[in-house]
Amino acid sequence: MKQIHSIATFLFCCLTATFAAAESPIQPGNRIAIVGNTFADQLRIHGYLETLLLRHTFDNPVSIRNLGWGGDMLTARDRPTGFPTEESMLTEHKTDVIIACFGMGESFAGEEGLKDFGRHVKAFLTSHAGRKYNGKSDVRLILVSPIACEDLGKLTPARNKRNRDLQAYTRAMQEVATGADVPFVDLFEASRYLMDEPTGPKLTNNGIHLNPYGYWAISHAFYDQLTASDRVPNGQSWLLRIDATTRSNDARGVEISELTRDESGLSFQVTEQSAPRLRPPTDQPLPPQLEFVRDTLIIANLKPGEYRLTIDEKPVATATATAWAEGVAVDTSPLHKEAEAYRAVVNDKNLQFTYSWKALNQVHIVGERQSSPSGRELPKEVIEFNRLANDLDKALNKRIGLRTRQWRVVRAGS
Repeated sequence: MKQIHSIATFLFCCLTATFAAAESPIQPGNRIAIVGNTFADQLRIHGYLETLLLRHTFDNPVSIRNLGWGGDMLTARDRPTGFPTEESMLTEHKTDVIIACFGMGESFAGEEGLKDFGRHVKAFLTSHAGRKYNGKSDVRLILVSPIACEDLGKLTPARNKRNRDLQAYTRAMQEVATGADVPFVDLFEASRYLMDEPTGPKLTNNGIHLNPYGYWAISHAFYDQLTASDRVPNGQSWLLRIDATTRSNDARGVEISELTRDESGLSFQVTEQSAPRLRPPTDQPLPPQLEFVRDTLIIANLKPGEYRLTIDEKPVATATATAWAEGVAVDTSPLHKEAEAYRAVVNDKNLQFTYSWKALNQVHIVGERQSSPSGRELPKEVIEFNRLANDLDKALNKRIGLRTRQWRVVRAGS
């Protein structure tokens, strides 16, 4: 497991580095707007990418508003009557960076639509060129490719053709980005790389729409490309290695101390130096490329038997000595639960913002209920939802509490 862990890390880092921009386009304190299609829209529901970016910029956190809309394309972005303009929302948020996710819907036009697509991408960049939504500096843009089409058997009979088209549209977008010196995130290659791996859950529900696991997996590839040039060791996943015989140890992301051994097992202190990784929303084995994303404890030379890990006396994982030697994921610790609660706040903030921006019932705005009591109250409710979103934004500035905790690995039943 230790060797596989290292190989998987190397392969996945090579992949993300290959398609990342030369400089990290996301900087601490940036105010970011996400626009685009269903993929963009659904990022707000799962919260993995935003949580990773907030974790990366804890000292000066980013602020994100998701303006994605299911089915949006560059030239087809219809909105209800009286809906606020995108420009007004970008200005209200004082946007520094726009992350634009397009190409999936457009790709159904096939080879015949490629030339128009390239022209429309250029027009999109031109429409924002020189705009100062933050009131002081030109907005920066990041273009994001569509994901690949996954093989779901009978559900995706045209998968190979779809991927040829999606790859062509990805290349067309990349050419425009390169010509305009705009950062480009290639999720097509990153997703196809994972989809072609026989181990691990499926990433999508229908070939092109990600499921919760898919958003967890692709958000890591997305994040790695956005932050490739300023990644720091403490921003990586935890990795703890212990030899039960010699009591030698080393760690990444945490510090191990006070290691003792007795007949029942091991006891040691772990000082948390960085926030933990979020648990994947699946109990299935992960592909090798993603195993390194999980926080992992490796213990060599335990005597045969089954051993239980507790952290501050709370059970976290149970595995055989053989499994511990290969490496066991540790992602239900007290701090991991804090991190999951933090992601829940991210999702709640996004929900409150959605309520303030995208009214769920248009009949209260321009329809027959416009003059009803609920219709008259709607403007006040919109203001309140926006206030709630802003308050939750401030709450996300609070760091997850890193501590020193007592870890014990003892024989099950001891």
